[in-house]
Amino acid sequence: MLRHKVLLYEDMHEVGKALLAERAEIIFAKTLHETSLISEAQEVDGIIRANGKVTQKIMESALKLKVVGRHGVGVENIDLEAATEKGIWVVNTPDANDISVAEHFFGLALILSKMLKKGDIALREGRWGARSEYTGYELHGKTLGILGFGRIGRGVGRIGHKGFNMNVLYYDALRYEETENELDAKKVSLEEVLSQSDYISINLPMLPETKGLLKEREFGLMKPSAFIINLARGPIWDEKVVYKFLKERKIAGAGSDVYEVEPAVKGHPLFELENFVGTPHMAAQTEEALKRMSMVAVDVVRVLEGKNPINPVNRPHQAI
Repeated sequence: MLRHKVLLYEDMHEVGKALLAERAEIIFAKTLHETSLISEAQEVDGIIRANGKVTQKIMESALKLKVVGRHGVGVENIDLEAATEKGIWVVNTPDANDISVAEHFFGLALILSKMLKKGDIALREGRWGARSEYTGYELHGKTLGILGFGRIGRGVGRIGHKGFNMNVLYYDALRYEETENELDAKKVSLEEVLSQSDYISINLPMLPETKGLLKEREFGLMKPSAFIINLARGPIWDEKVVYKFLKERKIAGAGSDVYEVEPAVKGHPLFELENFVGTPHMAAQTEEALKRMSMVAVDVVRVLEGKNPINPVNRPHQAI
């Protein structure tokens, strides 16, 4: 019996990989360059990616391709239109990293508001007197504004409200009445979130209408004491504007796990600012989330066995 072949762009957690290996031959991509992937995808039935792109050209070369699995949530680097047209399922793990990313927001928020990074540096340099130089802020009882109230945004809201007694405001195209009741949250305009919040969490999807959403006008609405953290996608805010407002102390601080251009380069202007804290797109990089994301293998196997997936992103032409 011929085994299916699945191309993995990168390695993944052993749990999902073991499940996949029971049903298919695993091939690891040599590089994530399109030319190389076009060659390697020619004989595969499935692709699983965390990074890199699955372009129309790659799909056209993969004549046996039935399914593309997204090890994670966002699918902007997969050509959905081409996949749908060619009868290829696209699947993902929509709730795999909710907790990890929501927790990451509060990690960055605490570093900024409690001045933990500055305190750690001072301690290592022998400046014990910094304990009276740095005055931080409590999260308790503050207003938490959430841009994008999907799974991760609601997770941020739950931790903020139940853990820090924060008041929750949110901006979203949809209304979430059940979560409003649970958290005493309020759906308001973008302008109200920006002007009334002490901490702002960006959790919007990357869409044409969200690209460049936060520019000078929007930052100008924020309190001088406010903190804003981007765990969604870099292009949602204008990094030049973020830099300006931090440099001129027009807002208290900003944090980010994502950047307009990734990987972010050494010497990025934001990295020179003490009121900015960043991480290299690693909010979902926890043992638990990686295990859950690897379970995209379940849907890949289901499609290869002629079944409908549990978490489809598209409905391909000529689908089952």
